[in-house]
Amino acid sequence: MSEPRVTVVTRVGCHACEVAEADVSRICADLGLEWTTQDVDSDPELRAEFGDRVPVILVDGDEHGYWRVEEERLRRALA
Repeated sequence: MSEPRVTVVTRVGCHACEVAEADVSRICADLGLEWTTQDVDSDPELRAEFGDRVPVILVDGDEHGYWRVEEERLRRALA
């Protein structure tokens, strides 16, 4: 299996994060891609960079978007 191309930076108890994870899960399943999550509060560097601006969607390690998944834009980035 290859490295996950998509990472969702999340926070425990964040409803918007749960919605973003569900969207990313569905989109990545459609495209046959792996994805993962990372808790912003588990890493001081992530917390310093993103703070309360979660969820953040990373594609290949680069910030793609935040707060919500823009489905068509994400699909284009992953194509």
